[in-house]
Amino acid sequence: MATLTASSATVDVKPLPMQRSRGYWTSAMLRFTRDPVAMGAALVVLLLIGLAVFGPWLAPADPYASSMLKRLKPIGTEGLPLGSDELGRDMLSRLIVGARLSLFIGITPVVCAFVLGAVIGIVAGYAGGIVNTLIMRTIDVFYAFPSVLLAIALSGVLGAGVLNSLISLTIVFIPQIARVAESVTTQVRSRDYVEAARASGANAFTIVRVHVLGNVLGPIFVYATSLIAVSMILASGLSFLGLGVKPPEPEWGLMLNTLRTAIYVQPWVAALPGVMIFVTSISFNLLSDGLRSAMDNKG
Repeated sequence: MATLTASSATVDVKPLPMQRSRGYWTSAMLRFTRDPVAMGAALVVLLLIGLAVFGPWLAPADPYASSMLKRLKPIGTEGLPLGSDELGRDMLSRLIVGARLSLFIGITPVVCAFVLGAVIGIVAGYAGGIVNTLIMRTIDVFYAFPSVLLAIALSGVLGAGVLNSLISLTIVFIPQIARVAESVTTQVRSRDYVEAARASGANAFTIVRVHVLGNVLGPIFVYATSLIAVSMILASGLSFLGLGVKPPEPEWGLMLNTLRTAIYVQPWVAALPGVMIFVTSISFNLLSDGLRSAMDNKG
């Protein structure tokens, strides 16, 4: 504590506390938590993940048990809160248990495409020149086909089944993520700190690992998050067309397909799988928007 003496007065001067600047990720997290829409979407996503993990124990009935005496019961029926499907199976139980398979085939292709697409895009973006041209022109071939048609074509060639659906959707998303990764990497490689590392003699692998990855993975991750909603819709569409999950598995797209003939008898019951797909898709979209805003340095 410092003491200043002026005439007969003594003034105590306390040093000001030093303010610690927040890091980038801390600031991004604070911005995200202050966004009520993004937080609401995150809570819904966490709830859906909880259903996927604990669904078999939370389901009030056996999702596979059928009873023709209970077929197409309306919402609110005693013992069947959300009614029953065309085979008399409990809709609530099937929706809860179906969350696991629906989220699995929706998220897994994006995760696989994120890893493969990021590697391809970063290599193309950092190498540049002929390597970039060869990789990106090959990637451009996939853009000649709409995602829906490409997914259907690949699934038709590979055949129906969960594994083939995952492979088809992964192939569909790899070019999209690779293009984003290449664009971001091309911008980062010209930064001063990358040039300084290159001038200091660091090899390409070290530069990418230390200086490039930390600056490009954030934007790639945010973009990949936005693809989860698209992946779920495409996966449900493949199941709806008979190219995805096979009966009697409780998957929302397959349930929507099997209930389409009941739309005139029990429209509200038939629409429940579609409602789950819509809620899940919009939640992941809003979560992605919140992450993008939070990670924006200008925000």
